Amino acid sequence: MQLWHGLDDVPAGWRSCVATVGVFDGVHRGHQRIVSHAVAAARGLALPVVVLTFDPHPDEVVRPGTHPPFLCTARRRAQLLAGLGVDAVCVLPFSYEFSQLGPDEFVRTVLADRLHAARVVVGENFRFGHKAAGDVALLQQLGEKYDFTAEGVPLLVSGEGTISSSYIRERLAAGDVAAAAQALGRPHRVEGVVVRGQQRGRALGFPTANLETPPHTAIPADGVYAGWLSSLAADGSPEQSWPAAISIGTNPTFDGSERTVEAYALDRDDLDLYGAHVAVDFTARLRATVKFASVDDLIMQMRVDVDEARAITAGGTA
Repeated sequence: MQLWHGLDDVPAGWRSCVATVGVFDGVHRGHQRIVSHAVAAARGLALPVVVLTFDPHPDEVVRPGTHPPFLCTARRRAQLLAGLGVDAVCVLPFSYEFSQLGPDEFVRTVLADRLHAARVVVGENFRFGHKAAGDVALLQQLGEKYDFTAEGVPLLVSGEGTISSSYIRERLAAGDVAAAAQALGRPHRVEGVVVRGQQRGRALGFPTANLETPPHTAIPADGVYAGWLSSLAADGSPEQSWPAAISIGTNPTFDGSERTVEAYALDRDDLDLYGAHVAVDFTARLRATVKFASVDDLIMQMRVDVDEARAITAGGTA
């Protein structure tokens, strides 16, 4: 799969494609449905599929300070899209100037003149252009002008309602990683670099990897979780994975104030991950964060947590 950072990266002589446009944060099941429609259309036309996405998130440019928590990193987003069969991902730098493009100018500049789109596939709630003035109906009209067809794919609805990035963020904020995983089609992942923390876990017999996460990362609610800890290669692909018990919170038993994400690789006290780029995948929530009366009480509960995490992850990797 090709990864283009901006329209200038589109190869010279690019001829035609099927394009789909969106932030695609999380590449959840709803996004997967849209992309699968684009892939099917492209195979029928014998054309490549290009996904147009944005960085930074448009909300941060249009309404500074409203950046939503990211469900995945930009690199992870590209990897997930590649797994759906797309041929190229074009990450468009979303600037204030870009946000001022009207619907017609956006379509002409991006979809027609640069990508030569033959078909454009988007979600039925897709909006584009300055002040989100364009919708699917306008996209179809502009398609007639610029010689492409456009399709609005119905949104995916589950028992809890429409599957969306906002819904998944709400579930994570409530600690409901199981519902988030169902909507994502896989466990929610948090990435980061392992840094030195207070090293209390090691002193208690449960050495943890303390993650320094990127800004705006969607971190589940405070609590203890079962999941997986994986070391990542330079390209983001997993190298090794271990079942893990994961703690999120401020360590109230020690009167901590800094919120941390820490993962203990079950039954491993020999791992040296400092400086490593790692991922934590959340499988299930075990309990809320609690301030214990004593360190001994905390250790006793940690042993219970580890046993539960071991039982949950016994079936294999996420």
